[in-house]
Amino acid sequence: MDQTKMHISLNVSNIERSVAFYEAFFGVPAHKRRPGYANFDLSEPPLKFAMQEHPIQAGAGALSHLGFQVATAEQVWATRDRLIAAGLATFDEKDTTCCYALQDKVWAHDPDGNGWEVYVLLDDMLDEDVHEDHASMPLAPPAARALQPIALTASRPAKKCCSD
Repeated sequence: MDQTKMHISLNVSNIERSVAFYEAFFGVPAHKRRPGYANFDLSEPPLKFAMQEHPIQAGAGALSHLGFQVATAEQVWATRDRLIAAGLATFDEKDTTCCYALQDKVWAHDPDGNGWEVYVLLDDMLDEDVHEDHASMPLAPPAARALQPIALTASRPAKKCCSD
C-alpha cells in the first residue's frame, strides 16, 4: 500500500445480505470473507471498509469504529506521538491479530466515545485457516475518552475485535 486509506467498520445484522449489497454498491467482490466478517479494500476511493455480524442495539447505530490504514509502522507511531503531544489519551497495540490480519495500531476515542484507530497491516492473513484470537478495539473508560494527556497502557475490558 502506498497511500493512507480511510477505514470504516460497521456492525451489520446479516453479513450475507450486507456483502451482497456492498459488492453491488462498490462494484467489486469482498477482499476478505470469514464467518461473520468481510472487508473491502478499495483503491478508488482509497477505503478499507470492514463489516462484522453483530447485533445492532436500538439507538446505538451500526458504527463500530473509524480509522486510517497507513503504509508503515513508523506512521502509526508518529501518529501516536502526535496524539499524546496534543493531550489525547491513546492505547497502543503492537503485533496484534485483529480482523484476520496482523497489525500495529494506536487508538484514541473522541469526546463522544467513538473509537479511531491508525494502523498498518503487517500480514493480511488471507489464509482461510487463520482464526482470530486476540482482543482489540479497546473500550476506554469515559474519563479516558476526554482530552487528557495520558497514555492508556493498563488492562482494558475484554473486547474481541470485529465481533463484540
